[in-house]
Amino acid sequence: KQWYQRRVAITAGSLSEEELAHSKEYQSAFSNLQKEITRTQILNHNIRLDGRKSDEIRPIECEIDLFPSAHGSALFTRGETQSLSTATLGTSLDANRIDTVTTQGEERFYLHYNFPPFSTGEARPLRGTSRREVGHGNLAQRALTRVVPKDSPYTVRVLSEILESNGSSSMATVCAGTLALMDAGIQIAAPVSGIAMGLVSDETTGNFAVLSDILGDEDAMGDMDFKVAGTKKGITACQMDIKINGLSYDILSTALEQSKKGRWHILDKITDTIAAPRPTVKDGVPTIVTKIIDKEFIGAIIGPGGKVIQGLQQETNTTIVIEEKEDGGHVEIMGTDQAMIRKAIEKIESIAFTPEIGAIYQGKVKSIKPFGAFIAIAPNYEALLHISEITWERLEKVESVLKEGQTIEVKLVGKD
Repeated sequence: KQWYQRRVAITAGSLSEEELAHSKEYQSAFSNLQKEITRTQILNHNIRLDGRKSDEIRPIECEIDLFPSAHGSALFTRGETQSLSTATLGTSLDANRIDTVTTQGEERFYLHYNFPPFSTGEARPLRGTSRREVGHGNLAQRALTRVVPKDSPYTVRVLSEILESNGSSSMATVCAGTLALMDAGIQIAAPVSGIAMGLVSDETTGNFAVLSDILGDEDAMGDMDFKVAGTKKGITACQMDIKINGLSYDILSTALEQSKKGRWHILDKITDTIAAPRPTVKDGVPTIVTKIIDKEFIGAIIGPGGKVIQGLQQETNTTIVIEEKEDGGHVEIMGTDQAMIRKAIEKIESIAFTPEIGAIYQGKVKSIKPFGAFIAIAPNYEALLHISEITWERLEKVESVLKEGQTIEVKLVGKD
């Protein structure tokens, strides 16, 4: 009662400096009392702040395909924590380039996590990305990277916007990211879910309670924040923060087993919404076709000053990316019109054509000589058809059988 009266006085602004100094002691005492009562209720009565049992998960809602133009989208809500995630598919040009003191390279799958002030009811200016956002996004990315196919032709970016938060928004990001990837048609190895586990313990008695799906206040008043993400086959990422000296084997094994049950429960909610990834990407989402060519043709496809590749992109309304690797030139053709993609492929194949001995081609007679005819088997390749190879009978003149412009079937028997 005394604390309450002081609290009212503080609000009214009627305390002296001496009384104001004492009020901080009251606030500290109240916080300690609140923490003690909360922990006692959990340890002795198995009742948490919101009335749940220690292993109970808050209500879950999942939605997919929220936006017609997004490649993949999902909304995951667990209690008062909500993540709106989108998946965007791009070419290798969209890869996330990494250039740090110790690491150089690129990522074909990456995740960005945003935690705006309104998600916790705050009104403050938006600043740069915080260390907390970077860390939470990195944890969610590690959890999902394990299941994204390495041979996917796409660069995939997942964006998580936290719309409200009361405990474990990073694990909500994992769940929403899984839904968005499946909605986008990315053939992930298995769905991934995440959960945050808490702990309340008494060093004197040795009693402890492991909490599933903790609230923000339970994180603040508890002894542990243990985030676990994974599939039904195993864990893909985890992170632990503890406020006590250490964890016993019993506590850790209980936390892992309880987190498994929680993750499986969440996975069932995810698969009830979408059982498996879409078999293909959505209509309107660009398709990527990859071809490997000999390195010697990379320059011919690009052309002087990029003239050839730029002209081909304009003609077919596609995006073409060429990257030189150890096994040859990797060509990516990205577009929404399948006919235009095929046209681009045909043009690239004609430029990068390599004749194979023993193969049969449809050739066009380009010129006729006394000793045979020159046959074009590709735009940049002509081969000699000797007069002795045209028919079984002896020929006096090539013109008696072939004419310029005629299309015939030929077999390649050798190369100079």
